[in-house]
Amino acid sequence: MKKLIALLLVLCMALGMVACGAKAPETPKNDEPKVETQNNDEPKVETQNNDESKTEEPKVEEKLTATQEIIKEAEGMTLEELAKKAIEESNGKMFYGVGNSSRGKTALPLFIAYLQTIDPNYTMDFEWQQPKNNKIFDQLTADSLKETGTFAMTLIQDGNQIQSKMVATGILDTFIPKDWADANGITADEYKGFLPLQTLNKVFMFNNTGDKAYDNCWDFVAEGAHGLYMDIDSEIVGKNFLYMLTEDTYATWLKEAFEALPSDEQAYFQPTIKAMETDAEDLGLGENGAYALAWIKLWVESYNAQTDDGPICNTLVDKSATDQFGLLVYSKLRSVEESDTVSKNNIDVAAYNDGYTGIGGYGYCHYLFVTENSPLPWTACAFIAYMTCTEDGFSAWGKDMGGYSSNPLVAEATEATRNHKQGGYVDGVNTFECKNDRGYDWWTTTGKLVLEDPEYCASVAFTVGSWIEMLTKYTGG
Repeated sequence: MKKLIALLLVLCMALGMVACGAKAPETPKNDEPKVETQNNDEPKVETQNNDESKTEEPKVEEKLTATQEIIKEAEGMTLEELAKKAIEESNGKMFYGVGNSSRGKTALPLFIAYLQTIDPNYTMDFEWQQPKNNKIFDQLTADSLKETGTFAMTLIQDGNQIQSKMVATGILDTFIPKDWADANGITADEYKGFLPLQTLNKVFMFNNTGDKAYDNCWDFVAEGAHGLYMDIDSEIVGKNFLYMLTEDTYATWLKEAFEALPSDEQAYFQPTIKAMETDAEDLGLGENGAYALAWIKLWVESYNAQTDDGPICNTLVDKSATDQFGLLVYSKLRSVEESDTVSKNNIDVAAYNDGYTGIGGYGYCHYLFVTENSPLPWTACAFIAYMTCTEDGFSAWGKDMGGYSSNPLVAEATEATRNHKQGGYVDGVNTFECKNDRGYDWWTTTGKLVLEDPEYCASVAFTVGSWIEMLTKYTGG
């Protein structure tokens, strides 16, 4: 009996093993759960969607608007090809442009003259508008409500507001000229971001008629310092400078500059830096964020608010402005007229001085866009390509130092023609050292220019921006 029972048990086990071996075929490897290794070296199983039998459907590309279709086609064309399309579209018509720079009205006649080299019978009237400061965003927004807009294109600054108010809302479209992309060694599809016409720099400058030496960027927020600066509520791009200081790279520059100070000067700033540690953590900033917030706080609470960079420059070059300083557009030096009391030699560009430590200024861009409801999209694309891909097209801006074309070939040609690196030379003699522009490459490396990043600015505009709004601005004269 025992043997019979044992035999039955063995038979049952065998049948069980056969049944187990008759399972369904294994799923293909690409349908198996993915296994990733975590930091603790334990395998992590990533589960699949519940319906494993269905193959993933291909992503449906977002449908392009009529203007975007034109831009897509235009991005595969050379400037000459675009010019022919512009001639067909706008001959005998009116072209409206709008921008933060008045020099668009200088560039447009040059563009028309270029088109006339292809078709001598071509004509086009134009009007270029330059709204003050923030008004351009309101103007473009209002125009976007029309089925067909008034403005064909725009030249605009302030990456933060462009991103949030213009691009995210579909009011403006980016066009990347083929010739520009080729010069930068990329394709239009590969390029991410807005199309810059140029980078401009605002740099620290000071009156040198006294004994005060500004050899560290923390000197500009030292006790009793009151730098001349366009108010951040009137020129919003200036607020982007403060946003960018909180980015890890620039916060580190501020820390390194602080560490280069003598101990007695460090002692003045240390309490403010210490007090900012909690705020930096709450705002999600990096390990050196407290240095950035301390500098921002001291700057906002001390700078002497001005309405324009021109008057700042005029003040600083006067010999009576002993020891005063400011952060202003570098190219404003171009218009200084020499006199008994006024001279460009009364001013130093801080970053040019031997031994200077820390940030030398701020770099921001003029960006070019086609309006989504552009009445002349082909002509807008051709004009944009002309400005970014030819020396003549950029000449309205390239004639002065402190503005650097985003096209390396145009930048090289402009420097060869203008020789801005010796801009202070008169009849072969180095007469005005401050006008010898060291160029984009120098400013963005040795000169420690803080560069605007629209995406980063937009990401901290609410957090850091709200924190800045809580600061008490200096109200003295």
